[in-house]
Amino acid sequence: MIKLKNPYAELPGYNCFGCSPNNPMGLKMEFYREDDEIVSTWDPEKNFEGFHDILHGGIQAAMMDEIASWVVFVILETAGVTYQLQTKYRKPVKISKGQMTLRAKLIKQRRRVATIEVTLLDGEGIACSESVVDYFILTREKAEKEMYFPGIEAFYNK
Repeated sequence: MIKLKNPYAELPGYNCFGCSPNNPMGLKMEFYREDDEIVSTWDPEKNFEGFHDILHGGIQAAMMDEIASWVVFVILETAGVTYQLQTKYRKPVKISKGQMTLRAKLIKQRRRVATIEVTLLDGEGIACSESVVDYFILTREKAEKEMYFPGIEAFYNK
C-alpha cells in the first residue's frame, strides 16, 4: 500500500469534515492506494456514536462519500461532486471493536459519471455497511480552476 498525501491540507481555509487534519470536529481520514483501490483505516471515537457503542449511520455515509472522492482524485485523476449515494447498513459498526477499514473502487464510468463501490469493515474485518456512490466528474480544466485540483503528482510523497 502507498500512503497518499493530502495536498489540500495546505490550502488556506481548507476545513473538510472528512479529511482535513486541522478540523477539530472532523474525521481526519487518511488514505492509501492499493492497486486499483483506495483504502482508509480509522479509529472510531465515542463522539461519533449514534446508539451506545454503535458508529452513527450518518458518519458511516460521510466516510464512504469521502473515500469515494479520493477514488476520483487518485484513480481518475480529477475532481468531482457527489451526484448520488446509496447506502446499505448490514450490521452495526461497534466502536468497541476498534480500528475500521474502508475500501473503495471504481466499478464503472459513463461519460461524466463515475460509479464507486465502498465497503466499511469493522475492527474484526466484518463488512458492516456499503455504498454505491455516483460522482459527477469534472473536466481536468474545471477541476483545476474550480476545485483546486493540484494534479495527481501532489497526492504522492516524493
